Amino acid sequence: MKKTISHTSEIQSYDSLNELSLEFQDLVSQAKLALKSSYAPYSGFSVASAVLLKNGKVILGSNQENIAYPSGLCAERVALFSAGTNFPEVEIETIAIVAKSKHGNVTDPVTPCGACRQVMIEIESNQSKPITVIMMGNEGTVWVSQSVNNLIPFYFSSPHVGRDS
Repeated sequence: MKKTISHTSEIQSYDSLNELSLEFQDLVSQAKLALKSSYAPYSGFSVASAVLLKNGKVILGSNQENIAYPSGLCAERVALFSAGTNFPEVEIETIAIVAKSKHGNVTDPVTPCGACRQVMIEIESNQSKPITVIMMGNEGTVWVSQSVNNLIPFYFSSPHVGRDS
């Protein structure tokens, strides 16, 4: 019997960063500062992230390319793995993602790649609390999702991959 499975995602869109709360504006500003540490000599596309933890700490990350592609790592995973290493018991509240390009302004929101989405949803699932995701370029429109699940609704998850319950 054929069945239809559907999922509705909701993302808020804002015309400018000034429409966000001061806390979100500050987190995006910190992510923009982290763009300076991006190493993107091959693509010219720098991405940075700022992760806000429940304890108020902010962990920064930036993409790190490598000539031996795909040996580099995305900004989101750099920050998330650092947070998990340094604050393993602290929940993640929000992640802000920004980008810039040496080829011109990035005015559309930049979304995480599939690998980063999978890492983000596993963290969200493990902590049983949604992670807010703020996405933008280096200016222009800002998107805010109240959960990673809006970005990857049918994510990979299985109790059959050898993980103890």
